[in-house]
Amino acid sequence: MNANASLTLRTALAAGAAAAALVLAACSGNGDTGTASTSPGTATSASIPAGEHNRADVTFAQGMIPHHRQAIVMADMAETRASSSDVKALASQIKKTQDPEIKTMSAWLTAWGEKVPQGMDGMDGMDHGDASSMPGMMNNQQMDDMRGASGKAFDTMFLTMMIEHHEGAVEMAKTEKEQGAYGPAKELADDIITAQTAEITQMRKMLGRN
Repeated sequence: MNANASLTLRTALAAGAAAAALVLAACSGNGDTGTASTSPGTATSASIPAGEHNRADVTFAQGMIPHHRQAIVMADMAETRASSSDVKALASQIKKTQDPEIKTMSAWLTAWGEKVPQGMDGMDGMDHGDASSMPGMMNNQQMDDMRGASGKAFDTMFLTMMIEHHEGAVEMAKTEKEQGAYGPAKELADDIITAQTAEITQMRKMLGRN
């Protein structure tokens, strides 16, 4: 090959390489555009409203708050009236679990612009018949009976009534799981079912020892 032919070949190769680089650059640009084009889809997916709730969620929170509050009132009684250390420990456990749940549900209702039930036992400002008609809710006479009891008699009364109270809470939680729409509320309902079902089993065993 003479010098002129060699120079011509090198020039052609260089031109080809340059063209290939331009093609690659163009492809890369198209790739970037393709990647970018997925962003609107991602943004649209992310913008779908999360945490939507329905009337069942509101009913669950507004009912469970006073229900929990009454359980805490009953647990408070156990601190001074119970004779069993097991009953006192259970009462402490109930308070430790249910008080934060009250705060959580109250925050939901506030965020939703709904009324938050008031009162330490959840009964003031409500029709007493309606309050006591909730599943497992003690009426005024039953609460007064507990206040008048102490020692082993209180232990038996506390366990018997708290089993009924927990069964009511589990029933309410199951309704929320079936009818609610708000994810966190349905998760809380599931937690209530799990925790209170276990405590019901525990209390039934404790009653067997009394």
